[in-house]
Amino acid sequence: MNPALHKHWLLVTALVIGSFGPVFTLATRAASAGPAEWTLELLNGPGGDVESFTQGTTQFLAALTGGFLLGWGVTIVGLWAWVYDLAPEGVRRAVLAGLLAWFALDSTGSILSGTPWNAAWNCAVLLLAVGPLWRPAPATA
Repeated sequence: MNPALHKHWLLVTALVIGSFGPVFTLATRAASAGPAEWTLELLNGPGGDVESFTQGTTQFLAALTGGFLLGWGVTIVGLWAWVYDLAPEGVRRAVLAGLLAWFALDSTGSILSGTPWNAAWNCAVLLLAVGPLWRPAPATA
């Protein structure tokens, strides 16, 4: 495993996760909810319900979701910048554990809520976010 590639992939992971944050934060106002509505239509799959962000509770959940996703992405950038060189395997395990926890809960919730198409999308996102992080980190970064 090339240590530079392994460390670089943390930035890919952060971008995959964090890029959803602004999309959903924009949905806190109906006038700027288009990107989030498009994203949810894609994740709902063929024949899925069209989501709208006109209700206050939906807009509030969009704000929470956007904040959490951006914050998670920024946390991974922080691990990349300030921790990886000191503990590459610990960082890899922490990021991988977070991704697996997200995948399990999000996919289970998607299936239980009648949106199994999102669970399929989650497989693709998981593979992209994990990339080479499934392999142990190099002993020295």
